[in-house]
Amino acid sequence: MSRGLTPPELVNTAEWLLWIVSWLLVAMWSDRAVARASNQLGYRVLNVVGAVLLFWYHSRAMLWSIPRAVGWTADAIAAVGFLFTWWARIHLGKLWSSQVTRKAHHPIVDTGPYGIVRHPIYTGLSLATIATMALHGTPAGVAGGLLLIAGYYAKARVEERFLREQLGTAAYDGYARRVPMLIPSFRHG
Repeated sequence: MSRGLTPPELVNTAEWLLWIVSWLLVAMWSDRAVARASNQLGYRVLNVVGAVLLFWYHSRAMLWSIPRAVGWTADAIAAVGFLFTWWARIHLGKLWSSQVTRKAHHPIVDTGPYGIVRHPIYTGLSLATIATMALHGTPAGVAGGLLLIAGYYAKARVEERFLREQLGTAAYDGYARRVPMLIPSFRHG
């Protein structure tokens, strides 16, 4: 027997669907890649398995249940995460790609959200994923969320290695020293 979705869970599902559809619609808005990282299967497997588990609603087992007001807060946190991904996507413009690639005349982007964290799309997705895990409270949801976050981290690591190779170790290392990878730092200096 499956439980029904709460209104906050329905809104959260709609947020994810809106993000996915809008993300796919603008996928064509990108320059052609001149180089592509090899071995991108690992993070893709983590992301697919994680997404299936995160949205596995037909679970009888609940680890926790949250009050509706907390559910709406989780929806708001997920929305902030999605908005952060969109800021990053728009800021990258035609340099964006769903795969780890380099475009012609690809600079190190260190402004806008890329001045806050080096991988703001994965930061925003991680925030939305954590909010969704909290909202669902199922073992499958927690496992799926953790796999997704591991997938975002694995893809970020692939990008880090690839961009160092493609854009120059010294230049990328300088950027890496100034800007944290995924979690913003509130230290000044």
